Amino acid sequence: MDARLHPTSVLGINLGEAHIIRNAGGRAQDALRSIIISQRLLGTREILIIHHTDCGMLTFNDFELRLKLNKETNEIVDHLSFLPFDDLRQSIIDDIKILQSNPLILDVPITGYIYNVKNGSIEKVE
Repeated sequence: MDARLHPTSVLGINLGEAHIIRNAGGRAQDALRSIIISQRLLGTREILIIHHTDCGMLTFNDFELRLKLNKETNEIVDHLSFLPFDDLRQSIIDDIKILQSNPLILDVPITGYIYNVKNGSIEKVE
């Protein structure tokens, strides 16, 4: 979702060569519906999960955001999870596990990366 990351240039791919699903924090759980459609209907056979440094998802927790929304809108949103995290590397590992354990996701290579927004480097998460 972050405007500092342009996946086509970071990965060296051309427009139209990959399905790019963007969301807050790059969370797999949030992208599940789109990944299933991409695989089952459009033939995608590899998944890359890319999170980035200096991510806003590291700056809050569900409780704080729910409280803020309740105060600002007078709505109770306790049923919503915004999927924040406090460890960038672990969030990628967790997202890979979520996809690998989901029976609706095909058995394809799933790899994770951290994109550094300051210097443009990309690091594979092992």
